[in-house]
Order: sequence, then C-alpha cells, then structure tokens
Amino acid sequence: MKNSFFANTKLVGLIGHPIKQSYSPFINNVAFQLNNIDYIYLPFDVTSDDLENAVKGVLALGINGLNVTIPHKEKIIEYLDDLSEEVTMIGAVNTITNDNGKLKGFNTDVQGIVATLSSFKKDISGAKVSVIGSGGGARAVIYTLIRFFKPAEITIINRTIQRADTLQSFFSEKMRYDNFKTEELIPPDLTETLHNSKLIVNATPIGMFPDSDDTPTYLEESFHENQIIFDMVYNPPETKFLSVAKNQGAKVVGGLTMLVHQAAKSFELWTEQKMPVEKISDSLELMINE
Repeated sequence: MKNSFFANTKLVGLIGHPIKQSYSPFINNVAFQLNNIDYIYLPFDVTSDDLENAVKGVLALGINGLNVTIPHKEKIIEYLDDLSEEVTMIGAVNTITNDNGKLKGFNTDVQGIVATLSSFKKDISGAKVSVIGSGGGARAVIYTLIRFFKPAEITIINRTIQRADTLQSFFSEKMRYDNFKTEELIPPDLTETLHNSKLIVNATPIGMFPDSDDTPTYLEESFHENQIIFDMVYNPPETKFLSVAKNQGAKVVGGLTMLVHQAAKSFELWTEQKMPVEKISDSLELMINE
C-alpha cells in the first residue's frame, strides 16, 4: 500500500560523482518549503559505469527532474530524448526534466554565469580571457562568453592539450568564433598568459572540498589588481585560487552566486515557479557560516 504521506510528493535530485560537497539539496529543499510546494530533492552518487542504469531508474521511479554534475554533463546527452538550444550549442547538460517519460536536457549554467559576470560585462567585452578546463563547466563558460560578453580572445587551458584543442574546434565550428588559443596547464609556463587576461575562470574541480589546498596556480605573478578572477568551485566559498589572486589585488568571485542562479532556473523548469533567490542566498550564507 502506498504511503499517503508521500503520495503526492514529486521527487527531483542530483546525480554526479562525488557529490557530498554539494549545496544543491539544501538550496532546493529550502526553496520548496518557502514556496510551499510538495517536492523533495535528493542527492544520488552515480559513477560513470552506472550512468545508463541511473537514467533508466529515473524513468522507472518517475523522478520528475535532475541536476547533473561532474562527470556526467556530456555523457548523459546520449540517453536523452530532446535537448535545449543551449545544450545543442554547448554539448553539456546540467538539468533534466521528465515529461511523462520524455527526458529533455537543459543547461542552466548559462544563466548562472551571466548573473555572476554581468556587472563586469564592459570590462570583459573586447578583452583577453582565459578559461581553465575542458569539461561541461568550461563548455558553458565559453558559450556564455562568446554569446553574451564578446571577448577579443579566449585561451583554453587544460592538463591535456588535446582536449583543449578539441574544445577549440568544437566552438569554432558551432559558433563561428576563431579567436582561440590553447595551452597546457603548466603554471610556470602560463604566467604571461594569465597576467595578460582580463578575466580568468577556473572551470575545473581543482580546489574543491575536501582538496581545498589545491589550485590551478600558486604563482602570484599571474595576477594583478585590474583582473577579474572567477572560480566556479563553491565549496569552499573562497578557494586557494581566489585567495592567491585576492592577495594581488584582483577582483575575485566565487561560485555561490552562479550556483544559486543556475539552481533558480532549474527550479523554474521543474515547478513553473520562481525561486526566491535572495532568501535562498541568505539561508545558504547562514548555513555555511554556522
């Protein structure tokens, strides 16, 4: 017999690996309470080997939607029925809706990135920028920069130069943007490139809890006071990468603003309601500082 307490509750969640550092369950469950709607958000730690079975489980259990994080943002596309325009351009998914068994992929990271960097739009437009990483997060950043911020040049930096080159080719073809450079993530060799970048984005999990002492570079000469440094990592709120840059006078932006705004768009896709962003941000700050 079905438990009547849960009979009308809609289930959404997060899949990725690892996910114990995620604030998404807190954000969404608080938002559901504030909006007085009968949803619950659960984390599901899913390895790459189990991804296909996890998607089958979404359908079998009638899960209403998912957030998707590292390392599944690209691979999960092959299991979906439909894709948003942004996903087609980016090649990565972070949100799924389940419409009576039809799974559609979206990328709400775009809205999160725009919200995070909007106050710096004039600075970024026509300037050189660097993006560290080549996964789903980096794809969303590159798409958003080209589409909304119009930088003069984008340098893609990655541990494996072949993946950076592949990403360059992907966006050159998809978005007709050719002002790319690629470099390998070797900090001593990157000092000049980073120093000459108006914006530097870390779109990798380097420095994420529990490996909070890691950073793409410890070299202070990579940074200066006229730069904007954005780390998509949100746990901890100020990463080692941001701390090094901040000590050199750079403007630093952590990943929490992006996290809340991309979550707000996912929330809207699932519930057709607006997330109370300011209240959620305040609640998240209180939770982190406890």
